[in-house]
Amino acid sequence: MQILLNGEPHQLDQPLTLSALIDQLGLTGKRLAVELNLEIVPRSQHADTRLSEGDRVEIVHAIGGG
Repeated sequence: MQILLNGEPHQLDQPLTLSALIDQLGLTGKRLAVELNLEIVPRSQHADTRLSEGDRVEIVHAIGGG
C-alpha cells in the first residue's frame, strides 16, 4: 500500500493506523502535529485512524525554544 508521507511516496507492507505509522517511524512520545488528507487528526484519534491507499499524511515535529 502506498501513501504520501510529507510529500514523498512511502510504501507500507500492510494497512496501519496513524499510531502504528508513528511508532514505525520512531516518533512515539514526541510532540507532533499530524494531518491526514488536509485535516488535523487529534492525538486521541491516532490509534483509531486507519490509513488507506493514496492517503496524504503530514507529520510535523513541535520544537520548543527559549
